[in-house]
Amino acid sequence: MDNNHLIFDFQSSTPCCTKVVEEMAPYWNELWGNPSNTNNRSGVFASAAVEVSREKIASYLNINPKRLIFTSGATEANNLGLVGHARAKAQLIGKPGHIITVSTEHHAVLDPLRQLQREGFRLTELQPNKEGLINIEQLSEAFEKDTFLVSVMAANNEIGVLQPIGDIGSFCKRKGIAFHSDAAQAFGYLDLDPDKFRIDLMSLSAHKIYGPKGIGALVIREGFPLEPSQYGGGQELGLRSGTLPVPLIVGFAKAVEITKNDQDERNKRLLFFRNLLLSGLKKNISGLIVNGSIDQRLPHNLNITFPGVKGSQLHGQLRRFIFCTSGSACSNGEASHVLQEIGLSKKDAEASIRMSIGRNTTEKDIHKAINIITNIVINLRQ
Repeated sequence: MDNNHLIFDFQSSTPCCTKVVEEMAPYWNELWGNPSNTNNRSGVFASAAVEVSREKIASYLNINPKRLIFTSGATEANNLGLVGHARAKAQLIGKPGHIITVSTEHHAVLDPLRQLQREGFRLTELQPNKEGLINIEQLSEAFEKDTFLVSVMAANNEIGVLQPIGDIGSFCKRKGIAFHSDAAQAFGYLDLDPDKFRIDLMSLSAHKIYGPKGIGALVIREGFPLEPSQYGGGQELGLRSGTLPVPLIVGFAKAVEITKNDQDERNKRLLFFRNLLLSGLKKNISGLIVNGSIDQRLPHNLNITFPGVKGSQLHGQLRRFIFCTSGSACSNGEASHVLQEIGLSKKDAEASIRMSIGRNTTEKDIHKAINIITNIVINLRQ
């Protein structure tokens, strides 16, 4: 990594923790067996490592380990949960039904749901308020007699707002409909007990919590109807066939263990730094706008707009000094759909930045970032 740049992009991904790398090391070329083949000692060791890891992650979520299905990441988990349940439900009732989501969801949720639309399912996308939040009244108004699935992310990947998933889960429970939540951004920052929040399907990712890329999970309520995402050897309860990546699973579990141990202390530290960053920028730059609720928000997220600045110039200047983003890592450089959905113009959305603070961010980094951003914005306005 370029040591000349400040890094404020820890929601796109995180560096794999050294302890995680060390934990994975033996499973690349020493304990390299196939966990599906327990006819030899190498396979037994691999299988045991997978199940111990599954138990560690399940313990953090307070669930039965059998409910945890390993995937390649949150995108695959979203697809398995949403598409798998929708198709299974359509088979049960004989026709496609109605789904509710939020227009500010990650594309890993919106795109699978729009694919289901093309297959005959009806989709309602709720528009959040200017704070980025929805409420139960909106959900109730959108509900139809054949609504069978609601998908709302726990924490938004761009503006960091925390949706009222407890209230949403209770609503879905009363109505007898399934509740899916993409928890990739909230995992490791919030206590996410799926049963407490009445979540039937929950998507997770390891690389957002200093674990390896290429591994995630879908948490499934027991007995929940799902069509498999792929077919083959019948691994993961037959829902996701394929040889399991033992080193990545072991790394995932280690990242969860570390996250569990420092979650409270880390959140306090991140919140302090986030507030320090915001207060410094507000003091120096007039007209700065914070996007999304500042109260119902992840502690390490800040999304801000600088009116009167051209977005392309802003990001062109920032790239010389700071790694941050204009939106989701998957937005392909387009103006953020999330910011436009909460009322920003395309121009203002382009003149916005998402800054996310990491485990190793220092107070010195915060003050440097304040000075750099202040100078860039003031110079561009002049």
